[in-house]
Amino acid sequence: MGKLSVFNFITLNGFYKDASNDIHWHQHGKEEGEFSGEMLKQNNILLFGRTTYEMMYSFWPTEMALSSMPEVAKGMNNAEKIVFSNTLKKAEWKNTTIIKNDVVSEIRQLKKTSKKDLTILGSGSIVAQFAEAGLIDTFQFMIDPTAIGKGTSLFSGLKEDLNFTLTETKVFKSGSVLLCYKK
Repeated sequence: MGKLSVFNFITLNGFYKDASNDIHWHQHGKEEGEFSGEMLKQNNILLFGRTTYEMMYSFWPTEMALSSMPEVAKGMNNAEKIVFSNTLKKAEWKNTTIIKNDVVSEIRQLKKTSKKDLTILGSGSIVAQFAEAGLIDTFQFMIDPTAIGKGTSLFSGLKEDLNFTLTETKVFKSGSVLLCYKK
């Protein structure tokens, strides 16, 4: 049975993306890159909403990504990926499957049958859906020491309160802090 986790960058004021759906504010230095590379070695299935998928696909297969962060790029490009979208006709990024309908039921079933764990990257709309459905086992938030004027909260559209238990912390030299929770 696979476990489902969330890994997201957020600002001090709680946004996971700015008003342009961008994460330019994220401070991804050498230490954070090494952490990301280690996390990708777990070989989890990566889950994305369409917007996050398109952003990730526009960067990780590029020569820039391969030269600047080779281990992370290799992990991202080789990972099994699932994108949730009603509009994508074809997934161009290798090892990617599209799920169009009833994403909550599909992930509930995948958790029961998968030998691999699953990790949502970005993708606030599916984080809120899966959290409310009780599907997420752990939450990892990398909080950047920055605040932005406008953005989207990771839990936008949440219909009920969620309470978490802190399980782990890590402080990076950049001032970013990783907080790990279980529900």
